[in-house]
Amino acid sequence: MVLPLARPHRVDVGIASVSLLSGLALWALGLHAQTDRPLGGTWALIPLCVLACLSLLRRSAPQFALCGGTLALVADQFTDGNLASIMMFTDIVYAAVVYGTPAAARRIPVTTGLITVAITVGFLAWFQKPQAILIGLLAGVVSFGPATTGVLVRNHREAAEAAKLRAEQTALLAEMDRVQAVGAERARMARELHDMVANHLSAIAIHSTAALSLDDPKTSKDALAVIRENSVEGLAEMRRLIGILRDHTGDLEPTAAPTLDGLAALVEGARTNGLDVTLDDARPADGPKLPAPVGLAAYRIVQESLTNALKHASPGRVTVALAQRPRALTVRVTSPYGDPSGPRAPGSGAGLVGMRERTELLGGTFESGPESSPDGKVWNVVSTLPVDPADEGAKE
Repeated sequence: MVLPLARPHRVDVGIASVSLLSGLALWALGLHAQTDRPLGGTWALIPLCVLACLSLLRRSAPQFALCGGTLALVADQFTDGNLASIMMFTDIVYAAVVYGTPAAARRIPVTTGLITVAITVGFLAWFQKPQAILIGLLAGVVSFGPATTGVLVRNHREAAEAAKLRAEQTALLAEMDRVQAVGAERARMARELHDMVANHLSAIAIHSTAALSLDDPKTSKDALAVIRENSVEGLAEMRRLIGILRDHTGDLEPTAAPTLDGLAALVEGARTNGLDVTLDDARPADGPKLPAPVGLAAYRIVQESLTNALKHASPGRVTVALAQRPRALTVRVTSPYGDPSGPRAPGSGAGLVGMRERTELLGGTFESGPESSPDGKVWNVVSTLPVDPADEGAKE
């Protein structure tokens, strides 16, 4: 067997040193563990020194230390013996179970138990006296006792490590949930902020560009009126949202979420900003009431589509169409596609991302892109939102 070259642990060095010094003191005082042995005098010091050296390996090479310690203890039985030698052997047995391999930890208690039983039965058959049981009891105290103690300690340590690992995993999962929740809330707030403010800012940018590019007092006055109206509304939305974000008491509540009942006002506002918009609401008047998340998502998709049409569409009519089937609401917004002749506002693409996210959060499908039609090339935004009763609990 090749011994590892690992440096002995300082605790093992302390145990070996104290045990060796104690054994030498007992030997010097003439306190031996047994008498009438073949080897007397200084012979007892050899097993003592061997066991002290093996104690240095109790942690780094426990199985080797146990094998060598067993041989040393057997040899000690032919000398006057030393109590320190016995104590070091019990510690080596304990360490072999605690620091050894899992297989050794399972095997050593069984082996020491069988040895204890064998010694008890053997000496009882040899001496034919009940006092022979004491020899077996002593063998159990020296070998089986430390082994079972080591099993208990090892099981306790493994249970503690498993509990610590579970706690770390739970903390990691909690942190991951927190990060995901923060990310989801940031995305939701980004969508809300974009939907509430982008429409107003786009109208301001377009009308201010028109006022600067056209030298017409009436046009400039009309543009400034639209700019002022959108500025006031945009500032009100911003203040309301900032107030909610800064409130730590939870007393402030968001304003009522818009529904499809407000589409007429939304379309009228788009007309005020210069869009030619028509609304085709083909939903049955006596149809089932839409779940609140579906109504909010449909409203925001129409709102963002009108904002994009205001910024990017060519001159022409924009059509907003709603159709409701038993289990789905379809929102379609069609706008002229091409190079806009008037002023335009820059876009970042966040609007399309937000519309797709809203649709996918409800388990729907979203498509957008140019298409050819009899009236020319158009840009289609189509969102299909499920309205199955099972989805009424979905959250925005």
